[in-house]
Amino acid sequence: MGTAMFEKEIQEMKKGGLFRSLKRVTSAQGPEVLIDNQKVLLLSSNNYLGLADHPFLKEAAIKAIERYGVGSGASRLISGNMALHEALEQKLAEFKDAEAALIFNSGYTANVGLIPCLARPGDFILADRLNHASLIDGCRLSKATFHMYRHKEMNHLEMLLKKRQSERLGRHRVFIVTDGVFSMDGDLAPLPDIMNLAARYSATVILDDAHGTGVMGRHGRGTIEHFNLKGQDVIQMGTLSKAVGVFGAYVTGRHDLITYLINKSRSFLYTTALPPAIAAAAIAGLEMIQKEPERRAALWENQDYFVRGLKMLDYDLISCETPIIPLLIGETSLTVRMANGLLEAGVYAPAIRPPTVPKGSSRIRTTVMATHTKAHLDYALTVLGNVGRKIGVIGCGE
Repeated sequence: MGTAMFEKEIQEMKKGGLFRSLKRVTSAQGPEVLIDNQKVLLLSSNNYLGLADHPFLKEAAIKAIERYGVGSGASRLISGNMALHEALEQKLAEFKDAEAALIFNSGYTANVGLIPCLARPGDFILADRLNHASLIDGCRLSKATFHMYRHKEMNHLEMLLKKRQSERLGRHRVFIVTDGVFSMDGDLAPLPDIMNLAARYSATVILDDAHGTGVMGRHGRGTIEHFNLKGQDVIQMGTLSKAVGVFGAYVTGRHDLITYLINKSRSFLYTTALPPAIAAAAIAGLEMIQKEPERRAALWENQDYFVRGLKMLDYDLISCETPIIPLLIGETSLTVRMANGLLEAGVYAPAIRPPTVPKGSSRIRTTVMATHTKAHLDYALTVLGNVGRKIGVIGCGE
């Protein structure tokens, strides 16, 4: 296989405005970062509560390194099961009001380890078409029949459930798979309706609450709490890399589910366990979420302030329900120009393009953090106004 094939595809990506390159960050993940030695306002991070560089988390990680070293040495079923892993799982189960929890090395490995493990040949999976790629890949890797329903359209979901109900044989099961907060649109799944349909058609709900954990709900427990629902019958997955500020992921549910995953989930069985320092820092992050609700309050104050500013600029907002606030541009090349203009002016909010989002819906995905100041947000709004008017995304104004 020669390099010509790759070069041709690379050129095609560049021609279509779909080529991506990495930006080098040389500072901690705060509200401002250094990108190639340029100080910029970070308006694209999932570090919602600003915990990624918090001294309490760093101290917890350092102490764990001093006691346990930097690596876990093996998979957890070999010799890598450390006390900090079990302590983190207990903390997560308590936080999510679940019987038990199991940690994975990333959100991606959690989803591709969970769904194929549960869904067997003959089972039926229905998934929102805008679910995260890891959920879609987990569904595809399973041997179950897999269909996507139109984004948040409950009539379509019920139609598919009814169709499947008439075809069901034996003990074959039905799963409804959805994000709690959709990572690129920033909107919320209609969980009360999904739960009602699941109860009516004897389906199991698998909820990816990666962007809801620490953010949604009175105590930050996630989208289940936000909607005042009981989550015992929901299999929840989430990450430790967003509001918690660290790395890794988890699945929570009943004891028998977790025991089954320990014995059957390939992405758990066949990988080295998370480093102990990561587990210690994640425990500290969960403690901060519970002990300092003012961080979440600051996040939502910033979200409200920023949304109001964007509406005054007349941006086309896809959603404004969460700290993820995407600005719909549409055309890919125009979106890339917009992102480049923002970066030149000191604001980092990259262009999100196909295949991450559907064709024709390229956008600037902005996110706010609890640690953004009003001065940060005012500067961001000024730059968004100037760049947007310059390239014709918004009106010329006064």
